[in-house]
Amino acid sequence: MCHIRSTIADDGTAACLLVWGPVQALLAPSMVLATARDLAAAAAAAELDISLVQAFREDLRADDQMLGELLTMVRSRRPAPVGRAALRVEAVAGARTGQPYVHIGRGSMKGALSPDEARQMAQHWTEAAVAAQIDVRLRYALGEWDSLTADEIDQLFTLIQQVGR
Repeated sequence: MCHIRSTIADDGTAACLLVWGPVQALLAPSMVLATARDLAAAAAAAELDISLVQAFREDLRADDQMLGELLTMVRSRRPAPVGRAALRVEAVAGARTGQPYVHIGRGSMKGALSPDEARQMAQHWTEAAVAAQIDVRLRYALGEWDSLTADEIDQLFTLIQQVGR
């Protein structure tokens, strides 16, 4: 699956590294946070869509054509996300399964998550974005301390990241 962690960009600014199969990307923390927001929103939207489908199907005996039109109308009224996200994120109401899903993609990579998995992923992405901001400040502070070289600071962060896995 998709993995993200904090790192620093070549210019010393905070960044996150996305690794998903052949896809690797260095992302700004703001983009990572926008993606986390989109994941959480898609999880809620997918669950709401399934609830609407069930209610209209069971209580109003709506057919699939009407349900499709209803979902299209509801989805068009949802606010558009603000900010550029790192992944394509889409709420999906499984017509055959009756289950909510969140589809994600970037480049050639695609995946389907349950709403709970999407929320967990959103939390992890939020943590990575926050960690990137903290890490860049900590690296700067350690660099100002004459006791450690740049290589030793890099080794320290590599060790910390390995412990966190």
